[in-house]
Amino acid sequence: MRRNPFGMDICCRKGSRSPLQELYNPTQLSNTAILHQIRRDQVTDTCRANSVSSRKRRVLTPNDLKHLVVDEDHEMIYCYVPKVACTNWKRVMMVLTGRGKYSNPMEIPANEAHVSSNLKTLNQYSIPEINHRLKNYMKFLFVREPFERLVSAYRNKFTQKYNTSFHKRYGTKIVRRQRKNATQEALRKGDDVKFEEFVAYLIDPHTQREEPFNEHWQTVYSLCHPCHIHYDLIGKYETLEEDSNYILQLAGVGNYLKFPTYAKSTRTTDEMTTEFFQNISSLHQMQLYEVYKLDFLMFNYSVPSYLKLE
Repeated sequence: MRRNPFGMDICCRKGSRSPLQELYNPTQLSNTAILHQIRRDQVTDTCRANSVSSRKRRVLTPNDLKHLVVDEDHEMIYCYVPKVACTNWKRVMMVLTGRGKYSNPMEIPANEAHVSSNLKTLNQYSIPEINHRLKNYMKFLFVREPFERLVSAYRNKFTQKYNTSFHKRYGTKIVRRQRKNATQEALRKGDDVKFEEFVAYLIDPHTQREEPFNEHWQTVYSLCHPCHIHYDLIGKYETLEEDSNYILQLAGVGNYLKFPTYAKSTRTTDEMTTEFFQNISSLHQMQLYEVYKLDFLMFNYSVPSYLKLE
């Protein structure tokens, strides 16, 4: 039987350099390190330029930290963003924090990766413990072109027949508010929400007053608080493999653990996103862009060419 290297090597890094040291004091400066510095600067500059809205400088509460997954052994914190490879990153975090329980991320069933008790999040710590980890651990997140992520969330939650909980919780509400002359069946099931109706729901001021967005379409700005928390690494969905393996290399586990790669044929692409936006009026496009504007600016995504912005 092949020995699982995670039992010893991956579990404890005493005596070795922490990921933060590896990142900020590298033995040799690489193009990758420079690229990540540029991404960090972009976030800092956007936060500064938009400080009018964030000057309310509210203090983060533990509830704001429930998306930050903590790996004590490798001194890392990962803020997960749904629809940006978060299932695979949670699997990897389970391998890293499992002390030998798991060795291959892809052997962990997807539903198990989303069981909250399988990973520890920052909101479960005391205030002094939270502050210590935010200061000393390497913090990272992964982002994606905001509208592509939105279409991915719509396709996953509203066009798959098995997602009945989303149809009941959100679909029925969207149909009730956005569809004139809806049938009784549509009002009861909520399983045939059109993308145009979903967009109208997102830009409706009533929606935002009522409750925070669901995490699958909430902005990265609101999920991970990048203007309050200094992220050391910002990975991108477009360069998922390289960025993920760079993080694992900084954690000192790159020899044993590679980020799972497999091309999903159903993946939402830019072309697909363009198609979904064809039927959205220019007014609604503009209003939707305003909702996700900070994510576009902060993570250096240009205004999509298909938008009919006046």
